[in-house]
Order: sequence, then structure tokens, then C-alpha cells
Amino acid sequence: MSQQKILIVDDEKHIRMLYREELEADGYELATSDGEEDILEVVAREKPTIIILDIKLGVNRSGLDLLQEIRAKDPLIPVILSTAYDSFQHDLKSIAADYYVVKSVDLTELKDKVRMALNKAAATT
Repeated sequence: MSQQKILIVDDEKHIRMLYREELEADGYELATSDGEEDILEVVAREKPTIIILDIKLGVNRSGLDLLQEIRAKDPLIPVILSTAYDSFQHDLKSIAADYYVVKSVDLTELKDKVRMALNKAAATT
């Protein structure tokens, strides 16, 4: 079995670095994107097992819109929405995500969701 790859899409470099450091320490392969590049091109190139997607990607970019693009192309890939704003949990576009995590310095919840998403991905393959 090939190693499970996680794609992190976040416009904040320090978040990408934190997630990369913590998740690589847990043995996962990581790819990152700042959300500027076409999401479908990134997914096609990196072939992630799961995606961690920030909701607010700069001024004119929405992770919720990227989520819709991902779902249109691959409805089965698990997506974890990650944001500093828990109010997005009630946005109708967010229901297409598999999991939802509010950003925190404590990555316990994120890591739990990553394990759940990877298990879900394994069950669908």
C-alpha cells in the first residue's frame, strides 16, 4: 500500500508549516498549497488521500468554493474544513465537507479528524 498523503490548503504560511511539522512527525506524507493555484491541478498532481482545506483563503478566495470544485471532480475524497471561524459550520456549502475543525494551537482535534478521514478513505477504496 502506498503512503497516505495529506494535502493542506491554507493561505497562512505558518499554519501550513505547523500542520506539516506535526503531521509529518506522525508519519504522514504532506503536500501544501496556499490556495492560489488551481485546486484541481494541485489535486491531480499530488493525488492526496485526504485534503485539509482552510475556508478563508485571502481576500477573494473561498475554501467553500474550492470544496465545491473538489466535490464536482471527486465526490469521495475526504475533506476536512479548517477555519478560525466556527460560524462557517452552518454555511450550506460546508455540508459537502466530511469533517470540520476550528483552528487551535492544540492539534488533537485535527489529528483525530485526520485519522477518521484516512479510515474513511481506506473504506472507499
